[in-house]
Amino acid sequence: MDMTALARTLLESVPAHRTARMEVLRAVDGEAVLACETPADLTNVIGSLHSSGLIALLDAAGLGAVIASGPHAEALNRIVPLGTAAALDFLAPARGRLVAACRLDEEARHALYPLWTGETHRARLSTRAEITDAAGTVVCQGTFDWSVRRTPSGEASRP
Repeated sequence: MDMTALARTLLESVPAHRTARMEVLRAVDGEAVLACETPADLTNVIGSLHSSGLIALLDAAGLGAVIASGPHAEALNRIVPLGTAAALDFLAPARGRLVAACRLDEEARHALYPLWTGETHRARLSTRAEITDAAGTVVCQGTFDWSVRRTPSGEASRP
């Protein structure tokens, strides 16, 4: 299902994502693609996107893929996703337009399915994403472990 519009609404409103000027390009069938132009105020001493910006971009790509795996927008009501661990490899300077992509594997899809159907209120899964620059060079790749839960009715939530 195409959840791009919902992913834009949820992810682009997050303050850290706005600061990095992240843009959701696509969020469909458990796959998300996000982009950002490297903001000058988030660069490190060599003019590359700071590691915190790269982490935020990989986090957002993983979360976008989780959103994109939902069967419909209402399935994400009261969903609270929290990263529990991350491992990243910084491979090259991250400059210019950067694109992050994440596709859920079968294990992650299998973990989320009972959450979407209401059989459970919590899922644990891992996502793997990579960031490329305009030349197609992989500048960073990493994994995030997630705890995704559905809050009881009446309790606020937001990804």
